[in-house]
Amino acid sequence: MSRLQVVSGKGGTGKTTVAAALALALATEGKRTLLVEVEGRQGIAQLFETEALPYEERKIAVASGGGEVYALAIDAERALLDYLQMFYKLGGAGRALKKIGAIDFATTIAPGVRDVLLTGKACEAVRRRDRQGRFAYDYVVMDAPPTGRITRFLNVNDEVAGLAKIGPIHNQAQAVMRVLKSPGTAVHLVTLLEEMPVQETVDGIAELRAVELPVGKVIVNQVRPHLLDEAAVRAASGDRRKEVAKALGTAGVGAPTKLVGPLLDQAAEHAQRVELEREQRAVLAKLGLPTYELPLIGEGMDLAGLYRLAGELRQLGKAFA
Repeated sequence: MSRLQVVSGKGGTGKTTVAAALALALATEGKRTLLVEVEGRQGIAQLFETEALPYEERKIAVASGGGEVYALAIDAERALLDYLQMFYKLGGAGRALKKIGAIDFATTIAPGVRDVLLTGKACEAVRRRDRQGRFAYDYVVMDAPPTGRITRFLNVNDEVAGLAKIGPIHNQAQAVMRVLKSPGTAVHLVTLLEEMPVQETVDGIAELRAVELPVGKVIVNQVRPHLLDEAAVRAASGDRRKEVAKALGTAGVGAPTKLVGPLLDQAAEHAQRVELEREQRAVLAKLGLPTYELPLIGEGMDLAGLYRLAGELRQLGKAFA
């Protein structure tokens, strides 16, 4: 069972929306899900139509069956203060470092430190247990950086563990990588049926596999229904144009003859898109990964649309659990 679900994807594919919908879908029948944001964009707050998320775990939604979704926007500076307190017991000294700008320096200048803190905080939530020994959350869903940066982001602790051979930093980095590379983690990539997002997905999966990070599912987002194929367009644009005009007239459409041309142009564009999507599906099929398609929510993505998308994911049942 994958308790840590990492969602990445090329910018513009809707990865944050899919991550939020996945958190809702997993938080069913009394389950508790933590939705983690690491990029500081407050995209989760916008989707759930709530105020900006603070650096604390806050309940933001109730899912089907009474499950709960909590959210956390991880702040690298605050995470570093937590880290200093946890491993070095600095307490007030850590706050003093923040005042003189040392914390800001460490999280913005020092290579990899920011990503170490972000992944570490998420993995801590995965491992955390309550007083009864139960996991605090059934699932943790991470809205991760885009595909072009996801492998470096997740694998940074491996690099840190190699640099720091002993001590708490080494031990913490190893603990994080044990979570990230375990069967309890799955890295899902969101794409569209377009050439550039699909190619970036292919490249991202190759990079993840090269460092032995667990690849999960490919999620094709914003899939539009197929209304016509090329054969139908050819038939309509050939010797059946008069029949098309007659059908339009019967339906009560004014000046049907003039409309045939523009309508057939649109139909041809639709058929061309269908063919391009067919080609991209073939590329994705070669990856040998489970692939799931989510429909385009035509009315736009508001809170109702988010719950609808969660319902689509919920129908997949145990695919993500």
